[in-house]
Amino acid sequence: MARLFYLQVMEYELYQTKANDNRVMLVTEPPPRGLIYDRNGVVLADNRPIHSLTVIPERAASLPELKAALSPIVDISEEDWNEYESKLKEYRRPYQSITLKSQLSDDEWSKVSVDLYKLDGVQVEAQLTRYYPYGEAFAHAIGYVGRITSRDLERVDRMAYQGALFIGKTGVEEYYESTLFGKPGISKVEVNARGRIMSEIERQNPTPGKDLHLYMDARLQQYAYDLLGNYKGAVVAIDPNNGGVLAMVSKPGFDPNLFVRGISVDQYAELRDDKRLPLFNRALRGGYPPASTIKPFMGLAGLEYGFSSWSETYYARGYYQINPNGRRYRDWKRGGHGWIDLERSIIESVDTYYYQLAHKMGITPIHTFLSKFGYGQSSILDLNGASKGLLPSNEWKKARYKEPWYPGDSVNVGIGQGFMVATPIQIATANAAMAARGHMYYPRMVNEVDNAPATFEGNEGVEHEIVLKDQRNWERMVRAMEKVITDARGTGRRLQGTEYTIAGKTGTGQVFSLADDQEYDADSLDKRLHDHALFIGFAPAEKPKIAVFAIFENGGSSSKPADLTKALFDAYLYDDYPQEYDYFEEQRR
Repeated sequence: MARLFYLQVMEYELYQTKANDNRVMLVTEPPPRGLIYDRNGVVLADNRPIHSLTVIPERAASLPELKAALSPIVDISEEDWNEYESKLKEYRRPYQSITLKSQLSDDEWSKVSVDLYKLDGVQVEAQLTRYYPYGEAFAHAIGYVGRITSRDLERVDRMAYQGALFIGKTGVEEYYESTLFGKPGISKVEVNARGRIMSEIERQNPTPGKDLHLYMDARLQQYAYDLLGNYKGAVVAIDPNNGGVLAMVSKPGFDPNLFVRGISVDQYAELRDDKRLPLFNRALRGGYPPASTIKPFMGLAGLEYGFSSWSETYYARGYYQINPNGRRYRDWKRGGHGWIDLERSIIESVDTYYYQLAHKMGITPIHTFLSKFGYGQSSILDLNGASKGLLPSNEWKKARYKEPWYPGDSVNVGIGQGFMVATPIQIATANAAMAARGHMYYPRMVNEVDNAPATFEGNEGVEHEIVLKDQRNWERMVRAMEKVITDARGTGRRLQGTEYTIAGKTGTGQVFSLADDQEYDADSLDKRLHDHALFIGFAPAEKPKIAVFAIFENGGSSSKPADLTKALFDAYLYDDYPQEYDYFEEQRR
């Protein structure tokens, strides 16, 4: 009787608490992730329901016993078991379930459900998982989510992510993780002695993540990806009136859905070892010589600093020499172009004009002027991982090579070669600034967050004005770029015949240097040594709505990116897409 009194009265609160701990459990419910839409309401990142096999370790058998019990029922990979074991060692709320295998098939779900009564601590939970309906063409721009790792938990609120399966790893998914994730919910549930949930006592619903509406046009993105054909390369289209990224393609791509549920070792090895580098984001990180696409900007720099004028003429031979007996820097046209002026140098893409201009200017004015257009900077506002490329300077070369800057170095930079390296997003940004006549918007992906305009911290660096000493030079340079298309000797004359005006500039980026007496013979070279083919353009030239940069790696002729750009202009300006892209129209919300 004394012992009964002691337990029931004196120790009542202690054992009542222990009983409640056994009977009542807190369950964290991850919030539905916000959706990602294109500019027309097409869903680019969706949520789909799945059933996952989860375990409450405090209720379950030991790991060896659990393996022995589950192995005959459902196929669980060693990788899943290792992941489960590592999560056991991480911090979590008591009685919080751990996902052992996500996305059970209907057959697996049925088999497990039949035997659940004898599997202590094991349950099947309905969960939402990320799904990317359009796959590889959007992988590098939208990014993907993946399983949360211990490293991921170091940069987020651990308590908020208890019970969550996924976290943004790349692209928009990574940058806007805190916006897309939402706020988790908590349920207080009653369980039986085996850990089965019997009833819900109290519930705080999760707050869904916010939806993102991009500037991107899904049809334009897919069309650009397809137009690259079998070539590696990148395409970036920007609205010069606001900096919105209409398309950002890196090819080849990959299926981002592979990473959502946990990619297998073999699948990852296949992607990692692919010589075409499908995991590499060429649009943000690809380093290329900007080649002749830099010439309009070099021309403006020469005007700005008084090293050239629109009226001054220059006799363009087939080569340029700093010293009479020195190295010959050759023009693409072996016989030269004869007497030309600045406008004609743009139309015919005269290398020797820019050799002599860069030699006169030196690297310091070139570096100062080109940096205003975003070269040498990571300028995109809402994506991580963009490379800064390389806008060389005298100080850079001294630090890197312990050598001074030589006049020949400037000559090479004058045609976008030599030490200079730019990324597609940088070249596209500069092109959009030219289209906007110096009103430069830094590119951005997201237009609205839950129907409210997207904002950027401090709003600094979002846009700025590039002011020239003579603002009329913007229009004159744009007219010169128009004549690249309309002039009989323009390097982009193949694009003639449109109802709208195009301003553009072709480019051919050398992969390796030729000796003075060496001829470039594409047929005798390995494909990987072929020149890169580049093109920048915007339309309509007088009031641009779209600015495009395209590069075909080892594409040889600049006709390929020029034709691609014209096709994108037709599609975007006139809503003139091939019929096979009509399925995007059906997906609009």
